[in-house]
Amino acid sequence: MMDLHLEDQVAIVTGASRGLGQAAVLALVEEGVRVLAVARSLDELKKLETLAPGNIRARQCDMKDAQAVAKLPDQAIEAFGRLDIVVNNAGIAPAGFFLEQDDQLWDDVMAVNLKAPATLARAAGRHLVAQGSGKIINIASTSGILGKAMLVAYSSSKGALLQFTKALAAEWATKGVQVNAIAPGAFETDAQRLVLDSPDILKRRLGKIPARRMGEVGEIGPLICYLASARSNFVTGSVFVIDGGESCKL
Repeated sequence: MMDLHLEDQVAIVTGASRGLGQAAVLALVEEGVRVLAVARSLDELKKLETLAPGNIRARQCDMKDAQAVAKLPDQAIEAFGRLDIVVNNAGIAPAGFFLEQDDQLWDDVMAVNLKAPATLARAAGRHLVAQGSGKIINIASTSGILGKAMLVAYSSSKGALLQFTKALAAEWATKGVQVNAIAPGAFETDAQRLVLDSPDILKRRLGKIPARRMGEVGEIGPLICYLASARSNFVTGSVFVIDGGESCKL
């Protein structure tokens, strides 16, 4: 067993009320991390709190509100006394033809998927750089690597998030703060509900994945915990693809 030595560390996880974000919270808590769980849905967060009383603190936040996002690190420190880890998971992916989408949609996607992670990283970074240690983990997407039709804004925002990850990693490499990204493919989350509920669509979708299945949300947790730990201190500016082999085939 690899001991990640994460006990008493403190994390912020955005988009924590469901899916990959919730899985990240539960995996970190299992390793002894205390988590400020952030999302728009306070009701869902309160349910999450009950799974680990005292170790999960719910915080409602609209990721389009940059001022509210910037306050999250101070709120984590107020709640738990310190801050060590940020998991930028919150994201939106409105599908549609590019020519039919307006500027407001584009601005909303960029605000949530790119500006919010940058705002949170900057606010948290002031604490992390000062203490000489910390982890920023950005949840991007394979769509940010390859691009996907009907998801032009989303693909663009996640591609930019990957470049943000690499540039910030280079800037903070001498500060003791590591910045990495995870690019998930298709996972069994609400975002894939249309696919999961249609046997025909699901069959076609799985045919594109060499593993012939979607990822289970719990499968992302161990990777997040590794990147959150001191075991990964020499890992920075990296993008970890977890997609069942979909993006590596011709």
